[in-house]
Amino acid sequence: MAQLPGQHGNGPPGEPGRPDAPAVTPGPSGPAVDPAAPLLLFDSGVGGLSVLAEVRKLLPDAPVIYAADNAGLPYGNKTEAEVAARVLGLLGRLTERFHPRLVCIACNTASTIALASVREVLEVPIVGTVPAIKPAAALTRTGVIGLLGTEATIRQAYVDRLEQQFAAGKLLLRHGAPELVTAAEAKLRGQPVDPAVYARAAAGLRDQPGGERIDTVVLACTHFPLVEAELAAAFGPPTFEAPVRFVHGAHGIARRIAFLTEGQTFLRTEPDLALFTRNGHEFGDLRQSLAQYGLERLAIL
Repeated sequence: MAQLPGQHGNGPPGEPGRPDAPAVTPGPSGPAVDPAAPLLLFDSGVGGLSVLAEVRKLLPDAPVIYAADNAGLPYGNKTEAEVAARVLGLLGRLTERFHPRLVCIACNTASTIALASVREVLEVPIVGTVPAIKPAAALTRTGVIGLLGTEATIRQAYVDRLEQQFAAGKLLLRHGAPELVTAAEAKLRGQPVDPAVYARAAAGLRDQPGGERIDTVVLACTHFPLVEAELAAAFGPPTFEAPVRFVHGAHGIARRIAFLTEGQTFLRTEPDLALFTRNGHEFGDLRQSLAQYGLERLAIL
């Protein structure tokens, strides 16, 4: 693993054989858990930071490795076979190297395509990302829900099943908005984004039959909460009494991670690490944003 210029560190936290690796302590059940074993959050880019923000609130002392497959970004325009192969291959390498106590696939596209396969292969707790259709169905007053995601996510049979299970009797309108992934990546790099990007995403839902009555929008991509304020402005004044509400799964994911690690000891032995699968000029632009999420070291896998 190559450290980026200006970075330091003696390898992954808790790696066997390290002189500073602490002794393992028993978990609430099952095998002992190394206190320095990290939580591993995985996404195609910076979208998983929306999940990490919620994890930090519940587990501020947990050591974290954030892995971004920027070489494969975006996942939304790839075939299911391509996404599954990348996710399985990378998570296999990452778990072998860093021995995480838990893996979170903080990516809707990767979760809807590869979650079941990853759980079959890796012997570590796996938490996926589910489009927040259930809470949206409970919130809507008009019965019309919008769903913004990548093209790969919105066409998944898994989303069909969630709709049938939790939103029967509601109108769920879907729109693929891959531009929002690019917009979120640019925003965190401090780069300007054309407001028309957000306007097109809003129009993609509003212009569908019944779209004028949307009062709740599911952000079914972890990148999208990073631009929620811009989306709210794009949806504009509501056509009814209350503004559009946006829902996503980050808080629920964090609660699940906290539940699965309840009773475990956390020990951060070095600054948390952000890993990327490709080097590039964008790291200088991202460094400040990553630090705001507690990721002080950057490296290439």
